[in-house]
Amino acid sequence: MTPARLLPWLSSEGKQCFLVPGSGGRYLSRLADEMEAGQLARAAEVLREAREALSNPLAPHGELRYAVLRLVECLEDALRVAESRGMRLPVPDADDDSGEAPALSVEASS
Repeated sequence: MTPARLLPWLSSEGKQCFLVPGSGGRYLSRLADEMEAGQLARAAEVLREAREALSNPLAPHGELRYAVLRLVECLEDALRVAESRGMRLPVPDADDDSGEAPALSVEASS
């Protein structure tokens, strides 16, 4: 049984949103994939800009505060993406007593 997918956005009440498998949500799934990719790309950009601001010993307090606020936003997004993707990883078989972690296949996403 495939678990519900945690989506990368919150409801208007600030609650988590899930996509139930078999609900015909291919469009929502693709939209979620695109949004996750955008969130991670923005995080990389914000990280670059924050490093730049931090490298300036004379950076104004407001600039550093803004960088930290953006980093917090991006970290929240990245953790949500990681949680969602982690929930979709295959669960190892209970019969497997080798003690080794299961091999995971890595696929390129487009």
